[in-house]
Formats: sequence, C-alpha cells, structure tokens
Amino acid sequence: MCKLLALVVLGLTLFPAWGQPQSKYQNECIQRCLEVPADPDLERQEIVNLEKEAAHAIQLSDATFFLRVYSEDFSGTLSHGEAVDKNAFVRAVQSTKVKYEAFNVSDLKVHIYRDTAVATCMWSSRAIVNGQSVSSQMRVMHIYVNGGSGWRVVAGQASALPPYTQQAL
Repeated sequence: MCKLLALVVLGLTLFPAWGQPQSKYQNECIQRCLEVPADPDLERQEIVNLEKEAAHAIQLSDATFFLRVYSEDFSGTLSHGEAVDKNAFVRAVQSTKVKYEAFNVSDLKVHIYRDTAVATCMWSSRAIVNGQSVSSQMRVMHIYVNGGSGWRVVAGQASALPPYTQQAL
C-alpha cells in the first residue's frame, strides 16, 4: 500500500512537466541527440579541403574564400601578434605589401569534436616583400564550428617560426 501511494505521489509531481511545451533550446538538443552522426572521415576530409583552399586563396590574395568560410564573429591572431577580426584578416590577405610566389599547407591534422573541429598545420611561403625574396613558416590553428550552413572558422592563431621575417599574415 505504501509503495502504491509513493508511485501515485511521484506521478502527480511529475505530471505538470509532461504537459509543458519544450523550449527551442530543448528541441534543438533533442534533435542533435537523435541525428545520425556524420561520417567523421568525410568531415575530416572537408576540413582538410578547406585548409588547402585557404592556403591557395592566400597565395592569390583572394578574399572570396574568407568572406564565405570565416564566421562574422571570427577572432584571430596574426603571426606577428596582431589581433584581427574577419574584416582585418581579409585586409591582411589582400595586402599589396607581400606578393606570394608559393603558399603551401603541410603537417595538417584535424580533430573533430561533435560540431567543432580543430585543424593544426604548417604554412610555408615564399614571397616578395619590399623587393626581396623571403621564405617563412608558421604553425597555424583554426577552430571550426559546423552550423546549419556548413563549417565556419570562428578562431585562428598563427605563430611564426624562426627566422622571423616581416609578413602580412
């Protein structure tokens, strides 16, 4: 009899929660849990392709890629320590101070954590700066978030490797 009474009391205390509508946040959370997980190898390859496309866009001083893939609230740090937002990064890519003869990405590693990806790599470049040929290397990290419209870069960090040379990025 006591067990039956306890079940009735428990049921009555939980009943009001059953009838309440769920918030948008709760619905989105439930949807993410119910979704079939994406193929991690396919997602990793997509990030690899984006990193290679970024290097090619830098070599060409073409901002189109960054306008499409970088988030509006992007926050980054250039290799010489300058903090930049999306617009400042685009200006650095389009800088006429540096003319890249080659810009390559190597040692690329991608780690996927649900809707977030961390890409680390080496950027190697050969450029003309103030009329002189300069070669440089940077270790780079990008943080991607996969939203409703695909992967977007939300943060980035570039660290120059010795010997340190003047460069736009």
